[in-house]
Amino acid sequence: MEDFKTLAQQRRSHRVFTAEEIDADDVRLILRAGLMAPSSMNRRTWHFVVVDDKLDLEKLSDAKDHGAQMIKQAPLAIAVLGDPVENDCWVEDGSIAAIAMQYQAEDLGLGSCWVQMRGRGLSDGTTADTVIRGVLGIPDNYCVLCVLAIGHPADAKPPKDEDGLRWENVHIGHFEDPVL
Repeated sequence: MEDFKTLAQQRRSHRVFTAEEIDADDVRLILRAGLMAPSSMNRRTWHFVVVDDKLDLEKLSDAKDHGAQMIKQAPLAIAVLGDPVENDCWVEDGSIAAIAMQYQAEDLGLGSCWVQMRGRGLSDGTTADTVIRGVLGIPDNYCVLCVLAIGHPADAKPPKDEDGLRWENVHIGHFEDPVL
């Protein structure tokens, strides 16, 4: 990628992937980006579970009623976890790490999609956390923030349109003073 401005404009959520595997060096770079992400008081307490087993990917895609089906066709998923007792900023820290991994994936020419799991689940009342904990053997003290589906995109998406930016949502000095 040329620069961060271009990278930010190019990064889009991809929900359709080819069957092509992801190079191990690329996986390491993606994880490195997450591990280098800033965190509250530099605690770096997040945990990542890398999943490439097809059966496990399919089970993860069924962790909630809607919006996770792309996981089963992705060659790779990364579950982002935190321990709320150990770190009261686990959601924020995990979010920063997840987006760092998504930007690194984009820079490598890979597509990704954030699949929200925290606060989601199945219509029978089972939480996504419970399902994922069972599939991946996660200890009870950890909570799942999201799962990143990562792969070679099977669809082409145009860069974000600069004209569509919602500058009216930016306020200078006080909330009631929108940017002109």
